[in-house]
Amino acid sequence: MKRTMLYTVFFTLIFGAGTVSAVQLTLEEQMGRHVYMDKGLSLNRTQSCATCHHRTAGFADPTNSRDPYNIMVSLGDDGTSKGGRNAPTSAYCGFSPILYQVNGEYFGGMFWDGRKTGEVLGDPLAEQAQGPPLNPVEMGLALPGDVVIRVSESQYAHLFVSYFGPDFFAVLGDDDTPDGYLDAKADAAYAEIAKMVAAYERSAEVTAFTSKFDTGTLTAQETKGQELFRANCSSCHTDEVVGNEPAPLFTNYGYVNVGVPVNTRLLTVPGTVYDGYDLGLGPVVNDEAQNGKFKVPTMRNITRTAPYSHNGYFTTLREMISFMNDRRDLVPEVDQNVTLATGNMGLSGQDIDDIYAFLNTLTDK
Repeated sequence: MKRTMLYTVFFTLIFGAGTVSAVQLTLEEQMGRHVYMDKGLSLNRTQSCATCHHRTAGFADPTNSRDPYNIMVSLGDDGTSKGGRNAPTSAYCGFSPILYQVNGEYFGGMFWDGRKTGEVLGDPLAEQAQGPPLNPVEMGLALPGDVVIRVSESQYAHLFVSYFGPDFFAVLGDDDTPDGYLDAKADAAYAEIAKMVAAYERSAEVTAFTSKFDTGTLTAQETKGQELFRANCSSCHTDEVVGNEPAPLFTNYGYVNVGVPVNTRLLTVPGTVYDGYDLGLGPVVNDEAQNGKFKVPTMRNITRTAPYSHNGYFTTLREMISFMNDRRDLVPEVDQNVTLATGNMGLSGQDIDDIYAFLNTLTDK
């Protein structure tokens, strides 16, 4: 039987050269961190969750952020495949609700297109964690059982046995065990593994709330930027607490088509699945009124997560803000359902600088 954890484990964690963070992790979070960091859970053992969602890039892809003009999407475990969408941050995602609809608009779910709704596991973030290991252009394993077997072979497998019991890895079975039984056991075990990853992503190590906005005093420029942001951006990037957030995440968890153009640079990247016509939420909910809409991202750590938009069209955050201001006569990738809330804001260059200064206060220490 699953235990109720009554203690926490003190953990000193090293993320990169010269960067050390000491936090307290529950056993669930510790187990999830092991999985999150484990390159052995990809087909060729070259890639982990942290490869594309690393602290140094605000838990987005550091390779993208180092060269956002030329590298807009992440490289797969096979060394050649590339997805068609820019990797968003994995931080601050745990507050997104199960996908729901109000007055023809959708909110919640996970991924840019909301395809992990949360209806299966009751948690969109855990469902999202199940995606990359089984994605053929990402980590490349074929079946949930493949992931479970890799975890069973890991140095941290004993934590799962201790927590869930000695039968947790029964998916390994034997030749006399019916395949249907193995499949069911594998699916159940994989769901629990994903829930541990979600627990880690909700931990104070990833979802930290340690930014200047949370802990400091804003300068005059940052305060002016906050006022401009509230006046022009908060209909989607709300600066109010939504649900059970301890502080604003600057997203309403909704979906919108802001008119992002085709990323022609991405069309020329060998191995990519991008075709220049990404319909986003529409096919997921089978509703053409949602075509071209993508999830409104959190603004937390936004200055670290270049490039910007679902296809990485914008190299810098200032470019993205400028586009939201006037759209610069660019042709939308999907010309259906383009919002009227952006494109005619009338912001000056100084206003854009002020908004950028405010958004920089949302970067965690």
